[in-house]
Amino acid sequence: MKLAHRIIACAALSLGTAAWAKLPPPSPEAKAKTEEAAAKGKWGDKVAAYQLCQAQNKVAAYYEAHAKQRGESTPPPVPTPPCVDPGPFAYSQPEATPAPSPDKK
Repeated sequence: MKLAHRIIACAALSLGTAAWAKLPPPSPEAKAKTEEAAAKGKWGDKVAAYQLCQAQNKVAAYYEAHAKQRGESTPPPVPTPPCVDPGPFAYSQPEATPAPSPDKK
């Protein structure tokens, strides 16, 4: 039984130290892909907000139209900002800044 505990402890220790290993820095291409994916995600959030805004306006217009048909009075509309279309996705890669050169003495 003690042997099994020792084997398990050794395995856990070796797996634990592997988790502390330092990864190499990502390549410039990997960084660019990550930045583009982040930009695309932000753009997707803007598109979703725009579509939600349009849907809310459509529901409000439907409600008001049908309330007028039934002769009901509706509360005054709450002023809201207009829906802003984010347009098509466009990503321009930022200019790479040159690495600082080591000082020569």
